[in-house]
Amino acid sequence: MFAGKDRKHRRKARIVIPTAAVALAVGVAGAFLLAPAQATEPQPLASAARPSVASVAQLTARVTDAVRADAVDVSASRKTELSAKTGTAKAGTATSGTAKTGAVTGKVDPKIIGGVTTSITSAPWMAQLWYYDDKGTANTVDDDSFFCGATVVAPTKVITAAHCAVGTNWNKFGAVIVGTSQLPTTDANGNTDFHGGTVVGVWRQWVNPTYNDPKIDNDIAILTLGVPVKATPLPVTKSTDTTSYKAGTQAKVYGWGRTSSTSDDISETLRTATLPVNADATCTSAYGSDYIKGHMICAGKPASGSDTGTVSACNGDSGGPLVVGGKLVGVVSWGVEDCVEAGAYSVFTKVSTYVGQLNMRIDDANLSADNKSDLFVRTSGGTGYEYDSKGTTFAAKQNLGSWSGYNVVLQTDLNRDDFEDFVLRATDGTISWLHYTPSSDKWVTTKLFTGWKTRVAIITPGDVTGDAKPDLLSIDTAGALYLYPGNGNGGFGTRTTINKSGWTQYNSVVGHGDFTGDGQVDLIAKGKNKIVYLYKGTGSASAPFSARVQVRTGWSYDKLVTTGDQTNDGIADLLVRDTGGVLWLYKGTGKATTGIWADRIRIGGGWNQYNVFG
Repeated sequence: MFAGKDRKHRRKARIVIPTAAVALAVGVAGAFLLAPAQATEPQPLASAARPSVASVAQLTARVTDAVRADAVDVSASRKTELSAKTGTAKAGTATSGTAKTGAVTGKVDPKIIGGVTTSITSAPWMAQLWYYDDKGTANTVDDDSFFCGATVVAPTKVITAAHCAVGTNWNKFGAVIVGTSQLPTTDANGNTDFHGGTVVGVWRQWVNPTYNDPKIDNDIAILTLGVPVKATPLPVTKSTDTTSYKAGTQAKVYGWGRTSSTSDDISETLRTATLPVNADATCTSAYGSDYIKGHMICAGKPASGSDTGTVSACNGDSGGPLVVGGKLVGVVSWGVEDCVEAGAYSVFTKVSTYVGQLNMRIDDANLSADNKSDLFVRTSGGTGYEYDSKGTTFAAKQNLGSWSGYNVVLQTDLNRDDFEDFVLRATDGTISWLHYTPSSDKWVTTKLFTGWKTRVAIITPGDVTGDAKPDLLSIDTAGALYLYPGNGNGGFGTRTTINKSGWTQYNSVVGHGDFTGDGQVDLIAKGKNKIVYLYKGTGSASAPFSARVQVRTGWSYDKLVTTGDQTNDGIADLLVRDTGGVLWLYKGTGKATTGIWADRIRIGGGWNQYNVFG
């Protein structure tokens, strides 16, 4: 975040006032209400409706207030009054006499200086974040109003800076605009024009729990939108990516921030600039201990001391993307006041460091809408139940009605709309996708495959190929493991063979999410010899799993279940049932070794009444 000393900046008359009336592209869905299913169909339960998401009118009002308020903070990040920090900088360098701008008590300052205008077609994943909270008073002095950038990384997910979300309530006071390169404009009658963009509300927010406000460290967050957007997502880089961070690599930054160090005006049109990535040593030389290697990167040539000769992010760009090779590699985080001090560099959150946490939050659909993976089970008589996670225990079960006629029920989110779906196998071998459609307020069953009656295993692990689209795996009676690449909308492409044989040696192969904390989805396989193996994900479509690693021996459990991150710590967990019917939780640690799970936690007995687990 490029901070300033004032919490608020007055927004000058820099936006042309249109005469046209409001033009909204898309509305926002209301609360999550499920219609009763047909008697012969499964009956998912609306056990915990989505928190109410604001209407289009309410969202428009928020944006209008933010645009027109005298006290709108135009910074790309929220500004703060910062204590002077000179670090180890020498005279004439970035932090000499001024300081890194922090997010301690207020807001921040970023912009793109020296860039060029660009279209939304070239950056369809760009999003605007508008926030306005009048604090319930008539006095505007205490109003909290600011603007940040963000990146669409999935239909319902945008990544931004933690300092744009910490201490806020985006569900109650925020609005997100996608699909336009223009900032909204308001006419004299209060009508707001989104210039072809779509305004949506925020359902929930995740701020990196290790975010350090004074140091602006671990500066990354995710907002979950109330409805999916059509904007093309930008893929998140991999945890193993080192190429994008090599010194000299050309990266592009995008945003609507300030275009001059001498004016608070932010750009009406999306801008971009190309910045060379710098070595950690260069960043440390400029910023001393304020720069945290591994968590941050800095980019650009040293600022010249004025707008002329400087290319930099600045106020208004905070939370926006740094892009290399079509991947999100950085998030605009911080810099120096007014962004052009001689020797200064733009500083970004290093995305590769946080991929594990991010990917678990991008794919975190669950039945109760609380970020913790829940559990579906079914009795041999066909009655389905929902068990909502409380972290290391479950809440009382909820009856989901009859699910007879199915011998496989898998929890997933094939279209990444943040509503949990189900992949079902009927007794005749037909594979279907059961998914909720907010527009019609109905559950819809879509046939996917036929003839899968004898498949030994079917797995919905998430994104195996690294394209941000959930995939499907299956094992046939010959022991071949197949990959069905997802298209992101509930369908699948032509299958490929991962292994031609060998997988019948296992009596259980499961997976849902990332067990090792590297951002790639993994598989867990238990052999008939009671040995448990980890197949670590690679994110490669041609070879999606590394060679197996033995992680346990002597396991006599008769059921292994993976539904994702049950404990909400960003690491996938494992549930197992022993032969006596006791269910145990193995909490993931993120280690790709025998320490992959912490000591087991007893959930309780009586689970042998269920013959199907999600």
